Amino acid sequence: MKKAFLIIVVCVSSIFFSCKKDKDSNQSSTEAAQSTASDSTSLTDNGWPREIDTNGTKLVYYQPQVDDWKDYKEITARLAFSLTPKDGKQVLGVASLKAETLVDKDNRSVFFKNVQVSDVRFPALDKKKIPEMEKLFKETLPKGGDPISVDRILADLNQTKGPAKGITAKNDPPTIFYSTNPAVLLIVQGEPVLVPIDKTDIQYVVNTNWDLFFDKTAKDYYLLADNVWLTSKTLDGKWTRTTKLASGLNNLPSGQNFDDVKKMIPPPSGGTVPQVFYSSKPAELIAVNGNPKFVKIDGTKLLYIDNTENDIFANEADGQYYVLLSGRWFKSKELTGPWSYAGNNLPADFAKIPKDSPRGNVLTSVPGTQEAQDAVMLSQVPTTAIIKKSDAEAKVKVTYDGTPQFKPIEGTKMQYASNTQEKIIKVGDLYYLCFQAVWFMSTSPNGPWKTCDSVPKEIYTIPPSSPVYNVTYVTQTTTDTTVESSTTAGYFGAFIVGATLGAILTYGTGWYYPPYVYYGGLYPIYRPWPYAYGGGAVYNPWTGGWAAGRNVYGPYGAAGTSAWYNPATGRYGRSASMQGWYGGRTAASSYNPWTGNYARTNQGHNAYAQWGHSAATNGRQWVQTGHVTTRRGTAIGYETSGGNKGVITHHRGGGTTIHTNNNLYAGHDGHVYKRDANGNWSHYNNGNGGWTQAGKLGSTKGSGTAIQRNRPNQGLGANGEGERIQRDNLPKANQNLGGETRNLGGENRIGEGIQRDNFPRANQTLGQPDKPLGQAGHPDITNDLDRSAFSRDRGEMQTRNFQNFQRDGGRLGGFRGGGGFRGRR
Repeated sequence: MKKAFLIIVVCVSSIFFSCKKDKDSNQSSTEAAQSTASDSTSLTDNGWPREIDTNGTKLVYYQPQVDDWKDYKEITARLAFSLTPKDGKQVLGVASLKAETLVDKDNRSVFFKNVQVSDVRFPALDKKKIPEMEKLFKETLPKGGDPISVDRILADLNQTKGPAKGITAKNDPPTIFYSTNPAVLLIVQGEPVLVPIDKTDIQYVVNTNWDLFFDKTAKDYYLLADNVWLTSKTLDGKWTRTTKLASGLNNLPSGQNFDDVKKMIPPPSGGTVPQVFYSSKPAELIAVNGNPKFVKIDGTKLLYIDNTENDIFANEADGQYYVLLSGRWFKSKELTGPWSYAGNNLPADFAKIPKDSPRGNVLTSVPGTQEAQDAVMLSQVPTTAIIKKSDAEAKVKVTYDGTPQFKPIEGTKMQYASNTQEKIIKVGDLYYLCFQAVWFMSTSPNGPWKTCDSVPKEIYTIPPSSPVYNVTYVTQTTTDTTVESSTTAGYFGAFIVGATLGAILTYGTGWYYPPYVYYGGLYPIYRPWPYAYGGGAVYNPWTGGWAAGRNVYGPYGAAGTSAWYNPATGRYGRSASMQGWYGGRTAASSYNPWTGNYARTNQGHNAYAQWGHSAATNGRQWVQTGHVTTRRGTAIGYETSGGNKGVITHHRGGGTTIHTNNNLYAGHDGHVYKRDANGNWSHYNNGNGGWTQAGKLGSTKGSGTAIQRNRPNQGLGANGEGERIQRDNLPKANQNLGGETRNLGGENRIGEGIQRDNFPRANQTLGQPDKPLGQAGHPDITNDLDRSAFSRDRGEMQTRNFQNFQRDGGRLGGFRGGGGFRGRR
């Protein structure tokens, strides 16, 4: 038979670690890794259903239907399955599961561990055979390691999870400048911190986003904005173009972050002279290329300005302009301001912006939209790492600028260390350090530091107004030898703001934390605190992070994101960087003011990368070290030339099974269901093992609504390659796959909730063994199944879209305002 398969290759890039989980499991983990290495070549969610073929027993289990994800660490789910014993007949069943989870955010994968089966039901099996088949199912189902995409789980949870709790953010508008001419925003946080350049009379300003110098002799400032040199007597004065520089600039040293500057000396003759807007605090700039060009958004009263990188709209209904900055909406009668916060009363038309619109990216910040719900929920999913205690404790290093100094944390009895880049909290007589997303404690502010078995509850009451607030998003548990750290988005600067009509994800708390400067040595020490504005932060839905920087903000981003002092080396560093809440990419050294980390790398980096290759493992590496306990086969996603999608399972010793659908569902009533092409539900009949349309009980004979009964092992038989194709009369994979005929964003508008009437509770079990199955096809159940089918289609589409994003090298179409800089690096 002619086959045309296109293997979907998922390109992933991550920093790989390896470690053994615990002393007691070291040997077993190594042995398991050796035995399963050939079976676990793919650790990405490549489709459902999954198949296991062990000692002649075949288990096909369908995508879990998630009922709850407690603290995003313990999952409760149902799944439908078919089980065929060796030399036996196929039976269908439903199981209820609980499992712990590990999340690999880089690849948007969730790994199950310690899977526990709490209930198994077989609707069409003789009661005498149930104990035997239940035992066989539990022995065959993997106990851990199975990957499922985050998107599939979140699609289920979006139907059931309650609203997220937002922080008490400060939503006062920043200073917002407006220009229709070429312009740059010069931010110098506080007073300029001047650092001398050896053997010259030139100093450079370290706490700024541009290349800014000061000539001590003539008292002139020099600013390099892209390829044009400007000069001024004062930072807030008039800047004019100059082709004559101070002589000291000709003697800039090589190899000290000035190489790009030296390329612009002597000054080029070309280039456009920009207007310079100055601010001593993080600010924003709306830069329009000439007079605004408005484009109407069909079906709304909204227009957007096309000739700008900003997300700015005009609303014909109320005559207001709206701009999106760091995930927050502000409005004004005039483009020149004044601006006021508008997140609590955003016009409903914003939710009607089409997803494929050139401004569809703003839906992530529109309360009540599916995109906003996805962003908020993803931000609560923790990145987890397992780290060796001994390695972590050996690498902790805290440096103070002089004697340790502590300041009070407003509204609490705690204090934080103010003269170090590390996050140290004093609780009573003890000191707690959050170092690279791991908690330590000591009886002294100088250490020695030991990993915490528990973190005081008081720490999690630190308010957003404190510059160390982000540590409240790091939790951990410990064993004798390891610490398992879980970190959510707030640690990296992404926070949930609870708007009146829905939650959204923003960058920064909105509070301004003044930078710290220490003049106790030969050179001043500058330490930036986190910021909310001034970086052009734009949300990337595929990474769940915020990219920072546009041309108008300079080659180094906002002041404080990438200019810092490293006491260990005595050098200042500057970089062109793109930071996200789980990590970032950078062209040189980078600094993340939220975490206090700095590193020199050309690769993506996350909270745990700095521990080194031997210290930490994330979910993906946990699987690679041998925790796939019963898998016997490798599943690979495929697409045929005809467009059908499914999963191929290659078996040990040869043979391939192809499944072309993922259309079996577990009902809360303990029945197995499937859906036909018209959306009708059928249940596996408990009388004779046939399929009956939902609501029709009894035999399939003569009912007029029966669907052709499946036959175990039905197929074309084995060919020369040991291949057999299972055909079980379920809808084809290209029917409703991806939800082409559905409005995946939902019909919700701002102020409208999700209908939850008659929805079974998350903790509702599938029934007890001593109780009969419920009546199949009850409207409550079919309504629930409709939601499950919708979520499954949406999760499939989102999973494939993300994998396409990875395969394309992480390029996101329409990603304006972030993702790097257009100017000189």
